[in-house]
Amino acid sequence: MSQRSTIQKIDREMNSGHLMFELAKRLYPICRSITGNGVRETLSIVKEIIPLEMVEVPSGTKVLDWEVPEEWNIGDAWIKNSAGEKIIDFKQLNLHVLNYSTPVDRQVGLKELKEHVFTLPEYPEWVPYRTSYYNRQWGFCMSQKQLESLPEDSYQVKIDSELKPGSLTYGEFVVPGKSEEEVLFSCHICHPSLCNDNLSGIALATYIAEFVKSKALHYTYRFLFIPGTIGSITWLSRNEDLLEKIKYGLVLTLLGDSSPFHYKKSRRGDAEIDRIMNWLLEKEEGARLLDFSPYGYDERQFCSPGFNLPVGRLSRKPHGEFPEYHTSADNLDFIQPEHLNRSYEFLLKVISVIEGNKKWINLSPKGEPQLGKRGLYKQVGGMAQQKDYQMAILWILNYSDGNHSLLDIAKKSGIEFSVLNKAAMDLQHASLLKPAS
Repeated sequence: MSQRSTIQKIDREMNSGHLMFELAKRLYPICRSITGNGVRETLSIVKEIIPLEMVEVPSGTKVLDWEVPEEWNIGDAWIKNSAGEKIIDFKQLNLHVLNYSTPVDRQVGLKELKEHVFTLPEYPEWVPYRTSYYNRQWGFCMSQKQLESLPEDSYQVKIDSELKPGSLTYGEFVVPGKSEEEVLFSCHICHPSLCNDNLSGIALATYIAEFVKSKALHYTYRFLFIPGTIGSITWLSRNEDLLEKIKYGLVLTLLGDSSPFHYKKSRRGDAEIDRIMNWLLEKEEGARLLDFSPYGYDERQFCSPGFNLPVGRLSRKPHGEFPEYHTSADNLDFIQPEHLNRSYEFLLKVISVIEGNKKWINLSPKGEPQLGKRGLYKQVGGMAQQKDYQMAILWILNYSDGNHSLLDIAKKSGIEFSVLNKAAMDLQHASLLKPAS
């Protein structure tokens, strides 16, 4: 690769990471929840990049064993001491309010205030993220250090929030392919100012969708931007008729930090997406493959026994395994453009393998066909690349019996999938190979 092309490649990669980081930065101040205007504002910003369809499902709608809750919106919130000074200000950090808190406007003493305050004693300078979606109460979150510093006083507490019938909002974007079979990417959009856990998934899903929409691909790609749990349950309840089309799926979350990749397998454990991720992660330093468990993100809904979809979860360090999780420390300093870009590049590899992982039929299976007269010894310059390419041709011809996919051949041969895929395309062009189906 020339110096100029190397520089162009670096610029392109850094630009992708920068764009995703800027999107996260723009979304960071918005107070999101499982419903409400924060979700709509977030999806409207994403819609500036991809032509997202925004779907509204009315409160009270039955969705499987659940019901769409009342919509929650918040205008302002604060705690003032007797001198009228704000000691907590929602507009400075939206994590300060218990998500889905009921409204309140009253005077309380220190003892009563403490009964409605959540902290993290083990990390005394951080503010926790807490929710109360289905248990009506009011509350604030603050650092343990600040709570301990509060004197006996009369405090004015005000949460200007509203719970009333409205709707649950989610976003969906479908890129049709040659086939109706689908690849599903899903991210959750229900957290307020949390970067790795929420915004990294939104940013990755948005720019992967932006990449896919301009390509002519075999599979149809579906991107979901949904509130956690209730969002996936709502989507599944409304789309049972198309679930059999989903052949591959990934839940994207926690992808902006520097930790190695972690992949949680589908409930099936041996779905094609599990095999692909296993193979790709073998080449990633420190990567871990995790067995399915019914705890985590929306993979547990997609993989519930009544659906059992081939959907896994891709993240860096899993939830609960890093101290910044669900705290004010999961901020814009915790994620970086280069880490977002690394996740982006890895997902492009996943798509490349999904698209290229076909089974082939050798049209000249009796002995090796003469390759020289077809120009198949002159496709790649450079001795090392030429050797890999020539070996790829031999491996593909030998194992293209309709029973082995290109991924199977990659595992057996140790040759890069991209080299095998190019060799397969060239063999097809030379009328030596055809798709198995």
